[in-house]
Amino acid sequence: MNKHPESIGPSEEQQITLRGPAELADALPYLMGFHPSDSVVMVALHGGRGRFGARLRLGIPQSPLEWPTVAEQLAECLIKGSERRDARPDAIVVFLCQEPVDGETGSQTMERLRPFAQRLRTACGALDVPVLEALCISGNRFWSYVCPDARCCPAEGNMLAMPGTSVMAAAATYAGIQVRGSLRQMEARLTPPTRTSGAAQQRALDAASSAMVPLLLDQERRQELAGDTLKLAGSLIDRLGQAPATAPSLADINDDRLIGDEEAASMILGLQDRDTRDRAAEWMEGPKAHAALRLWRALARRCVAPYEEHAAAPLTLAGWVSWSTGDEPAARVALGLALRLDPHYTFAQLLHEACNQGLDPETLRRCLRGERTMRAARPGRRAERVAGARPARVRPVGRARTRPGSAGPGAADRRRPARPGAQGRRGTRTGR
Repeated sequence: MNKHPESIGPSEEQQITLRGPAELADALPYLMGFHPSDSVVMVALHGGRGRFGARLRLGIPQSPLEWPTVAEQLAECLIKGSERRDARPDAIVVFLCQEPVDGETGSQTMERLRPFAQRLRTACGALDVPVLEALCISGNRFWSYVCPDARCCPAEGNMLAMPGTSVMAAAATYAGIQVRGSLRQMEARLTPPTRTSGAAQQRALDAASSAMVPLLLDQERRQELAGDTLKLAGSLIDRLGQAPATAPSLADINDDRLIGDEEAASMILGLQDRDTRDRAAEWMEGPKAHAALRLWRALARRCVAPYEEHAAAPLTLAGWVSWSTGDEPAARVALGLALRLDPHYTFAQLLHEACNQGLDPETLRRCLRGERTMRAARPGRRAERVAGARPARVRPVGRARTRPGSAGPGAADRRRPARPGAQGRRGTRTGR
């Protein structure tokens, strides 16, 4: 077996040395914070002892035609990102994680993915960074694409270590590192459940769209709507925060029960406005941060078809609060889902890149605190209500089949006026 010592430090006082494919495969969930199912993971190594550095994850492309381009993009992203963050990697470790499909065995899955592994090795080598090890993990077994010795890396693969029995597991437990299940389980907390049709929530979203689209397109009424949306958000955060603590497996179910369909629809539509979403991001720390995270997750779960793209806003907020409170694995999952729904969602792009580069979220927290302080110092600057206008209540009326024109995220976004006839069956897409 090829001996590859890799060091990882759960804390500054403790370092664990990993030797060989078996210990690398066992360490992967602790490196990511979850089991990265159906994923390619690349980890940068630095120095003679192979200190773990930057890492990235992407879903394995379904079409082999995409593998060459994706391999080149991943190699460039990891190497250039490592240079900006720390230093150029001295080597890279690659993991391909996918369960057998369509009656395959784990060995057949490994062979099917072999060309992708080779593309990744070639792409990294073209940038003068060797791939020290490339592993396939499938069907509770692992294979090395690098080790040629059948005595330690047989064709049928090796069994993964039993959970919690390795040196890495013991060190991670001591350091307080948690593994939260599989990637699919983490994503399930952020997506609508497939066991229900969501017809009632869809009707509520239709009604909220009919009531709120005109308000979002009117500058004066939009500010009133923003205030009502944020007031409703604060009320829901308090409601969730006061709910009795429960087991993690029941927490999401209880949260869903505490939020009505009309309340969820009004929040989802209200958060499509960029300024409202940015103010909602101020629930990022302190005693209300956890309840705010629960609210954003719950709203993402309520974005049923055909409103899936509206989830980009609450998913991005969930990613931001997770990152702000120190939960980087959860942040990457939420932001990755937001970008899967809308690859051009600027706020999610910026947060995802910053999180992956290991930047300190305090810079953005400080900015949001400053905005809140400045807003509190000039309460009289709020726009006056248009004479004779009705109050802009966050309350659905009717069942029009439109969605609001979107507001793009972040300071770089600009609102574009709606064009007649530009809306489709359920309105325009979520803002860029």
